[in-house]
Amino acid sequence: MPIDPIPPLPADLPPLSKLPNFDPRAVPVAGIDSHLPAVAREALVPGAIRERFRAAPAWEPEIWAERRFTDRQPALASVLVPIVMRDEPTVLLTERATHLKTHSGQVAFPGGKRDETDADEAHTALREAQEEIGLDAGRVEVLGKMPTFTTGTRFIVTPVVGLVRPGAPLRLNPHEVANAFEVPLRFLMDPAHHRRHIFEFMGVQREWFSMPYMDGRDERFIWGATAAMLRNFYRFLSA
Repeated sequence: MPIDPIPPLPADLPPLSKLPNFDPRAVPVAGIDSHLPAVAREALVPGAIRERFRAAPAWEPEIWAERRFTDRQPALASVLVPIVMRDEPTVLLTERATHLKTHSGQVAFPGGKRDETDADEAHTALREAQEEIGLDAGRVEVLGKMPTFTTGTRFIVTPVVGLVRPGAPLRLNPHEVANAFEVPLRFLMDPAHHRRHIFEFMGVQREWFSMPYMDGRDERFIWGATAAMLRNFYRFLSA
């Protein structure tokens, strides 16, 4: 697979997160994929997800990459897609600290750049989850990995899917993470909650998914790379 299946943006066009006063919540919804079937409840239990990784069908990710915003060398990274094995399985997500240089305040999976000492993609994802939210690797059953997703900042990200035993204590690293929360897997695997956005700036059109989730009074606005990887996970489970 080529690293840049989507052409770069003009050199003077910044990433969306750098636009003054840009709020992805304010961009109109261009469409909602309610015509697509939700993943069946029985396919979202741990045993069914294990079996899906053991004997995966032929399938293709829907989204491989974002338009790149920089000419720097690509860097390898991994994220953990942590599925908490509750009676109603959930996905554990984080809200990035607001002082970070990239993607500050955004909803994300725990994860980060690969170190030279990491054995593989799963090692990176588990190490980063330990560093960011204090999730003990011993509480995670790694099922497998998804195809890579290349971000506009030139990170080639491997999503590593794992099952997490409920009750795992978390210790958030305040330098990286402002909050951690769970969203029902069934909600995320229902395209009726997958919104498409189109935004044009300086003559260039950009598109992305969002999956807003109301957590009590708090809106968890999942969008961009995180939403794209969840969309690919939907395609994997529904193939």
